[in-house]
Amino acid sequence: MAMYHIMTQIGLRKRLYTQMEPSAREKAGLSPLNLFIVILVLLSFLALALETEPAMGDAWMRAIDVFNVAIIVIFALEYLLRLWVAGENPEYRGVRGRVRYIFSGYALADLVAFLPELLWILLAPDDASAQIVMVLRVLRLARLAKISRFIPAFDVLGATLSRAGQQLFTTLAMAMALVYISAVLLYFVEGVGGEQQENFASIPRAIWWAIATLTTVGYGDVYPITPLGRIFASVIAIAGIGMVALPAGVFASAFSDEIREREAAKQERREQALERRAARIEAAELEEESADSSEEDLR
Repeated sequence: MAMYHIMTQIGLRKRLYTQMEPSAREKAGLSPLNLFIVILVLLSFLALALETEPAMGDAWMRAIDVFNVAIIVIFALEYLLRLWVAGENPEYRGVRGRVRYIFSGYALADLVAFLPELLWILLAPDDASAQIVMVLRVLRLARLAKISRFIPAFDVLGATLSRAGQQLFTTLAMAMALVYISAVLLYFVEGVGGEQQENFASIPRAIWWAIATLTTVGYGDVYPITPLGRIFASVIAIAGIGMVALPAGVFASAFSDEIREREAAKQERREQALERRAARIEAAELEEESADSSEEDLR
């Protein structure tokens, strides 16, 4: 406890906070510590890809395993440090504040980035099943959220999705309704009547064709044969073009609005900074003139 107070008093926690929290950093760009974390995340993704390559030799696989363990340990230490320095933020001070921080989005991402694999290493047997290993590898994708706090593009993307969430949900609901209607139509035309194709023998089977057609993918593995089925399929395929373009237009418009507002806010901050600088210069000039006039009066 005494060491904790000493470290807090000498400003170690504050210095670490400015290194680990991007919003607390005065200079632009990443701090050396955060840059190190970003590099580790990218290297962990490279290691994940190499682990799935059968041509990798046993020596390389052992080296990758050691590297993964080192990354897990580093991420665990980083999480504990972030939990400690979070107290510099008034929102996360005290026990309740720490609990709020633990359940925040970035903190949960930091936790998932190392905890499942760490628990598996400490508690589980060596003969891990392929399914469990696959799940642990998939959970490494949570590390992408670790670096999203450092990249403004992710922030813009999240704000755009939040801005256009209702419109995107509406278009998604329309797309799902059209998929179901298309599957029902082709089920009755091709599955029940017509050639009674097996691929359209039920509505769930027909949904696969409807999704592939409406998304303009068109794999060609399932297609209607009867003239009426082809007419319906043509109309559905044309409708799919508009259905794909609609959410893209909504997202593009929201993205443009978000970028424009951020640029306007940035320009406003620049103007305010210039006004404050001009006010300081003017105040300094007035103070200098006042000092000169006082000297003249004394003379």
